[in-house]
Amino acid sequence: MPYFEQKSTRPLPRTGVDLAGIKFKNPVILASGTCGYGQEIDDLLDLELLGGIVVKGISLGERRGNPPPRIHETPCGLLNAIGLENVGLERFLSEKMPWLRKIDTAVIVNILGNSAEEYVQIARSLDRVPGIDGIEVNISCPNVKAGGIAFGADPALAAEITRRIKTVTSLPVIVKLSPNVTDITVIARAVEGAGADAISLINTLLGMAIDVKNKRPVLANIFGGLSGPAIKPIALRMVWQVARAVEIPVIGIGGISTSQDAIEFFMAGASAIQVGTATLVNPGSAAEIVAGIASFMDKEGISDISQMRIP
Repeated sequence: MPYFEQKSTRPLPRTGVDLAGIKFKNPVILASGTCGYGQEIDDLLDLELLGGIVVKGISLGERRGNPPPRIHETPCGLLNAIGLENVGLERFLSEKMPWLRKIDTAVIVNILGNSAEEYVQIARSLDRVPGIDGIEVNISCPNVKAGGIAFGADPALAAEITRRIKTVTSLPVIVKLSPNVTDITVIARAVEGAGADAISLINTLLGMAIDVKNKRPVLANIFGGLSGPAIKPIALRMVWQVARAVEIPVIGIGGISTSQDAIEFFMAGASAIQVGTATLVNPGSAAEIVAGIASFMDKEGISDISQMRIP
């Protein structure tokens, strides 16, 4: 019998979360880069069943991305070197936002840039745009003015970009952290101190694959981001560490394919989770995770997501 038809004397679990001023009907969000701009997956998944969607990363101008091949399946994961291909800010606002405004779920816009000025310009342009509930800042991008070092690899740079974005927008700012650092808690505390409203983690891990037959790297870009179940233990560990290092909410990302995976992240300290690679395998996975979380909470007598956290 479906969960919503079951009868229980216990109060119904509260799956909604209020995170950084954004009201999510449940804590399951689609991760950036795995669901396009939402409309691409609309025929396969009812987005209104979810708490929210993070659209494909938006840059100031259009980006064509890297040459193919740029995706490679690995055991328990996926390597991608898409190169942040996207339609750019202007086309996103004129072509994508009209449709996104029609769906009853929170819309978060992931933003990226190669300089602080680019991030600031995008954030300023998104401020007060109807239908946008928050901004997720991808700080894994290279800072061209600092010799190509990623903003997220340096606490000072991460704090600077966060602080500057916060000065130009009234939208909640979620900073997405890279795992390709020595101590992720240092970066987390830096962006918290600079005014971040929440943190999401982790972004992909840097990896590669080699074509033995042809004696060359599989990806044209040589390196790519590893996602999927293979990275879940690392992501879970980092979420646990960051959730205990900061006071702001944490959104867990990395290899979440089932409701049990999601529940582990809640127990580690996440207030919400994002589903990414699993959507590419099973477009309905996020909706199944929503139902599984509610069923678990009902069986365990848990009335609020926050009660799952391990002290």
